[in-house]
Amino acid sequence: MALASQKDFFSGLMFTAVGGAFAWGAREYEIGEAARMGPGYFPFVLGILLAILGMVIMFKSFTSGPPGGDRIGAFAWRPMVFILGANLAFGALLAGVPALGLPAFGLVVAIYALVVIASFARPGASLKESLILATILAVGCYVAFVYLLKLQFPVWPAFLTN
Repeated sequence: MALASQKDFFSGLMFTAVGGAFAWGAREYEIGEAARMGPGYFPFVLGILLAILGMVIMFKSFTSGPPGGDRIGAFAWRPMVFILGANLAFGALLAGVPALGLPAFGLVVAIYALVVIASFARPGASLKESLILATILAVGCYVAFVYLLKLQFPVWPAFLTN
């Protein structure tokens, strides 16, 4: 039996593996029953449902797909590196890294770094677009988390607030 869609097969395989891992890991916690759920109930049921969904997708990859098959392309290294790097930079700038002597730069600087670094994942990205998006995101986060939810964390770098 030939694969009609490689993309569907490997995405179904990934869903099955992740769902199985969640269900397997949830066995360490008390699962309980539907009427009295334990802490492992939700991850166990969710893992089983994800694994079943993955198996359905894998089965369909043998039966349906575009004419000539649906091949997997080359691995996209550039987006992976910049998106992961942007998230690491966000965490490091927001909280600081005392072991490296990096102080906390606060929410606003971390959001600008996140958006600008992540924008390099797309070829032909515009710095102007990134700065506009970062400004909108920084204002929205400030309003949501600091003003409305009243969460206490650094918004600006410490050397600007002293």
